[in-house]
This record gives sequence, C-alpha cells and structure tokens, in this order.
Amino acid sequence: MTASLADRIASPGPKKILSCDGGGILGLMSVEILAKLESELRAKSGNPKLLLCDYFDFVCGTSTGAIIAACIAAGMDTDRIRAFYVEGGKDMFDKASLLKRLHYSYNDEPLAKKLRGEFSAALGADTTLGSPGLRSLLMMVMRNATTDSPWPVCNNPAAHYNRPDRPDCNLKLPLWQLVRASTAAPTFFPPEVVTFGEGDETYGFVFVDGGVTTYNNAAFLAFQMATAAPYKIGWASGADKLLIVSVGTGSVAKARPGLKPADMWLLDSAKTVPGALMNAASAGWDMACRVLGECRWGGPIDREFDDMVVSPGDAPNFTGTKQFAYVRYDPDVSQPGLDELGLPDVKSADVQTLDSIEHIPDIRRVGVAYAEHCVKLEHLRGFV
Repeated sequence: MTASLADRIASPGPKKILSCDGGGILGLMSVEILAKLESELRAKSGNPKLLLCDYFDFVCGTSTGAIIAACIAAGMDTDRIRAFYVEGGKDMFDKASLLKRLHYSYNDEPLAKKLRGEFSAALGADTTLGSPGLRSLLMMVMRNATTDSPWPVCNNPAAHYNRPDRPDCNLKLPLWQLVRASTAAPTFFPPEVVTFGEGDETYGFVFVDGGVTTYNNAAFLAFQMATAAPYKIGWASGADKLLIVSVGTGSVAKARPGLKPADMWLLDSAKTVPGALMNAASAGWDMACRVLGECRWGGPIDREFDDMVVSPGDAPNFTGTKQFAYVRYDPDVSQPGLDELGLPDVKSADVQTLDSIEHIPDIRRVGVAYAEHCVKLEHLRGFV
C-alpha cells in the first residue's frame, strides 16, 4: 500500500464518498450518471483530465457497483468504464450462457478474464487489493456463503485484516477476484472461491454476489466504515465535513394490482421474496441516509416520507444533528418515470432486469437523460 493513499486517508479537510448500487448491466445507467458528474467537475476545475478518483476519497460498491468502484479507484475515466460495459456486456451478463460458464476454467470465465485484463492495463504488474496503483480508498461488498455473512472488503492499510504481518492479509488478494466475487449473482455466475493464507495454512471461502446481502445499496455501510472506530479510518462527521453521493441502477415498484392471496404460493414466493427484501433494504438505507444526512437531491421514497430534500434556509427535518451531506441519483424506470425523462419509446420492462443485454442502447439513454435532468454541481455545494 502506498504512503500516498495512507496520507490521503489521514489528510485534513472535507471527505467525499461515492457509493454505487448493484444491478448487472443496468450499471450502465450509473456510468452515464457518473460521466455527467465527471464532465461537470472537469469544467468547474478547469482540468479536462480530472478523474473521479481525484475528487472522491472513498469509492465503494456492490456487485456491478463494485466493478464501477474498482475501475474508478484504479484511475479509469468514465469513457473507459462505459466501453467495459458496452463491449463486454453480452459476455458478462448474459443469463443464457450460465451452463456454458460452468465449463470455463477458473481464469477464463468471461467476466473474470475481462476484469483481469482491465486491471492489468490500469495498475501494471501489481493487481492486488493492496496495489500502489489504486488512487482512492476502495470498498466492495460480497457475501461469504461459507460463513453466511456480508463481507465489506476495503484497501485501508490500517484495517484489522489488512495488516501485512497476517498470512491471510486481504491486501494480497487479487483485485479482479474480489470484484468477481462481489458480482457472482446466483443463477448468473458460479460462486467464487477465494483462497486465504499461505503454505500449509491456506483455506478457502465461497463467495456470492453482495447484492444478496442487505447492502446492494452500500451508502450507509460506507458511512459506518468511514466513521466507526473499529474500521480505523476515523473521518469527521458533519454536513460540512463529509459528502456521500449514492448512485443507483434504476428503481421501480414491482406492483401487482390484481394479486390474490391464492397467487402467493411457494414458487411465487421463492421468485419474488428475495427481490422484495433486497429492494426494501436498499430503500431502507436510502431513508436512513436522508434522515441522518442533509439530503441535497433524491426522488421521493413514498407519499408519506417524500424526498427529505433540504435547501439552504429550510426548517430542520430531523431532531438530531446531520452527520453528512447526501445526494441520491437513481432513475425512476417506471413507464411514467421514463415518459417524464422524455423517453416514451423506451419500454419500462426493458430497463429493469440485470441481464437486459439486448437493450444496452436504451439503458444508456435512460442514464444520459436522467443525468441531464438531475446531475448538478450545486448538489455538491461546499465540497467543490
């Protein structure tokens, strides 16, 4: 781990965190949103080569969000990340090729191969989690199926499991494999087995997609990691000291107006309950961030809670002290939401599933249109 990253973590002044949700190929929406933000920051700074890793001190993500976060931390611009999805999306997120994937060797499965190539090009010879080429703090969420627990893995050199004297030091693990583990969505990818330790003391854990934990939206988890003492980052909280920008992959209620009790049998529940729990958890963390954070932008959560957006001079909307400034960018991909973005020709169902590879152009259009309508530097006031 380079001294520069340790110095950046310990440096004084306001800190900025970026959190990217999971969502398969729908991550392209997030990329287009981030492309607009990158463009705005470049124009404001006068630096046409500014990267998101130059602005954000800490980037984190789950599943496809882990891909985006790792690419940003590795110093890639959004043009390169977009190309990663557009050129490799079919191979990486095509559910139809599941049986074929089971026959690939450990290193040649399409997503694994793509990740290895991209990180080698960006980071050089050292492509571990502890690579000196990583330019910002990075955290990825995965689920350890062996221990039945969510695993947020970070490259913080002071973290407990990152101590260099440990034979199972996480910083020695291949970055591509950790990202692949975070994206191992059940029914899409085989689980990822990660080997820890050295020599005769090695052991393996089986990992699957972090999206099947409660942290598909990892924004609040990032706040905990940045401020809670056990994680040894220790950044100050406060709406003028800490900014969290959370980027989603499109949201829509899976309403079933004609649902009858008799319809909710075992198979129906098996198909709908996991997604319902993940969506509820994601919305719950968003609500927590809007209560504890000073929300500068975000769509309504529901008709009672609304959006909790505050402008300078507004009356307090929480009885406590705001712990951070907060922005939530997440397109409404219902048909009315798409119509409002000026995309009536885009079918809502085509931009809601994580393997919607045949609709990549429409997914990009949603991200671009949403970014044009919603992404503004004024949301980052005090941090630009």
